[in-house]
Amino acid sequence: MSQSQYLKMLEREIQGLNKIIDRKILRGEQYWKEARDHKLLLQKVRYHNRRNFTQRIIHLFFRKDILNSTYA
Repeated sequence: MSQSQYLKMLEREIQGLNKIIDRKILRGEQYWKEARDHKLLLQKVRYHNRRNFTQRIIHLFFRKDILNSTYA
């Protein structure tokens, strides 16, 4: 499974949990188990989307529009 497929699977699971949490909120039920699972899935997504410091510096210095950008 590629990283993009894995991230898509995580996003689908998060969306499913969001629907369950919404239903439980409307019914007035507790949803702490689903909230915990949601938090763990978000941590996994963030871990796989993070960029290290070196990558951010390289991107900053080697973007194409660095000379033409205007800052307001």
